[in-house]
Amino acid sequence: MISFARIDVNDMPWEKLLEFKGANIFHTRPWIDFLADFERAEPVVASVHSSDQVIGYFTGLITHVLGLKILGSPFRGWNTYLMGFNLMPGVSYHEVLQAFPRFAFEELKCHFLMIIDSNVKAEDLNGLSYHVRKITNYALDLDKSETELFAGMKGKSCRRSIHRAIKKGVVIEETADPGFADEYFAQLQEINARKSLPHYYGLNFVRQMIIHLLPTGNLLLLRARNSEGVSIATHIDLVFNKVAVGWGAASWQKYRDLNPNELLEWYGMKKMKAMGAGILQLGDTVKEYKEKFGAYETPAFRLMKARNSLLYVLVFVTTSLQLRIRNLIL
Repeated sequence: MISFARIDVNDMPWEKLLEFKGANIFHTRPWIDFLADFERAEPVVASVHSSDQVIGYFTGLITHVLGLKILGSPFRGWNTYLMGFNLMPGVSYHEVLQAFPRFAFEELKCHFLMIIDSNVKAEDLNGLSYHVRKITNYALDLDKSETELFAGMKGKSCRRSIHRAIKKGVVIEETADPGFADEYFAQLQEINARKSLPHYYGLNFVRQMIIHLLPTGNLLLLRARNSEGVSIATHIDLVFNKVAVGWGAASWQKYRDLNPNELLEWYGMKKMKAMGAGILQLGDTVKEYKEKFGAYETPAFRLMKARNSLLYVLVFVTTSLQLRIRNLIL
């Protein structure tokens, strides 16, 4: 029988996350602390038990919408790709997901829950009463050799762009510059304005993320400079355990012909591989750009459940409206 036991964040054996292949930065204490501070949310970590044996851990946070308690792992608008469970090999996700709502609704007294876990497969959901939305994530296999990674880029244009950037004097540097957030966000704003894209987060989100994550050694801030030393593109990557996350990328349009983005991506791939990552998670947007580096689709599922159908509709509609409003004002 599957059961859950909540653990105080100060008592959670965080070092045990390294024992789970799929554990990523979004499961860690620094990221949880960051979200708790920024979103004014309550961290929730729990051990997962089968009889008397600990078979894994759950990570999430509780937030509030219209006075209702929402358990997110992650929740919409947190700019957190994946959370969910870290389970031992062979443990049935079906059984864990079947038992989880009782913990969320009866023990935690929540009204609504949301989970995105990259390890959950379609067959794990058979017969379960979650509302399921399929989302497409893109990933890149970093376990390949550098030669294989370079050769695996789609077509010759991407490889040519990398060579062209080097020939034109573009250089990549790793930085811990406190002003990096402002630099990155200014470039991102130009991109969003030019392409009429929504703003998924504000400058303060980036600033606070860097403050929380930079001391951990798990945050990789990359900057591309042209031959005159001008910063022309930026990258934000996160690495923990065997999993890397390409969290953000931005650049100035007027320097596009120098191909800084391709060189930044290639540098980041090699660096994250050297840091021990075996897979690079790239999120669910800009399909064509990611595929040209050899990324492939990895379907994932957003699982949602409420105490009753009326609460489900209320929370889903309200948070959708809140996200649209926030995207407009950021």
